[in-house]
Amino acid sequence: MSKYGQFCPVAKAMELLDERWTLLVVRELLQGSAHFNDLRRGVPKMSPALLSKRLKSLSRAGVVERTDVDGRTSYALTPCGRELAPVVDALGEWGLRWMPEIGDDDLDPHLLMWDIHRSISIDEWPRARTVVAFHFTEVALKASRWWLMVSEGASDVCDFDPGYEVAATVETPLRTLTELWRGDVSWSRAMLSGAVTIRGSAAVRRAVPAWIGQSRLAAVPRPA
Repeated sequence: MSKYGQFCPVAKAMELLDERWTLLVVRELLQGSAHFNDLRRGVPKMSPALLSKRLKSLSRAGVVERTDVDGRTSYALTPCGRELAPVVDALGEWGLRWMPEIGDDDLDPHLLMWDIHRSISIDEWPRARTVVAFHFTEVALKASRWWLMVSEGASDVCDFDPGYEVAATVETPLRTLTELWRGDVSWSRAMLSGAVTIRGSAAVRRAVPAWIGQSRLAAVPRPA
């Protein structure tokens, strides 16, 4: 851990928190990820070795608690770590408001679909098992197709066909769905422009925008 050599509380906090990926690991824990593989899905460009190193640093600092039960390891934020929730929220809001541009390197279908699957409002979905397929145009074939499923009150996402009947297919460029999820554009605007196409019955086409929704930060007001 690098040292700033300052008594300032901001400097002391940043000695831990400004190491690369650290706050994003905290973000994932705040979102409910508890196991190593789930954390990896939330930071897909982070190496497993570095993730392990950051978890150890956070554990030593008393921010994260590690638990081993029946051979399975889980991680959870301590009360100290949970106090970072408003810090992470404020950074997210500030980033949306003042750093709105996203480059091609920022687009990641793995992270996008993982974030969508854990954030959707399951109460909006039918009670019976329902699958929505996604086809990203302008994306390498191996990462272009995804399936989002809600069944028995839980959601799951995969990059292979689960073999169930598909209620709707959403076809769109990855950038468009990313901007839609962030709240940069609305579902109605994206569909009206033709940037998003939904195939399925008329009732399902009308329902999909409510099923998917937008991220929690999408409502953050933006400067004119």
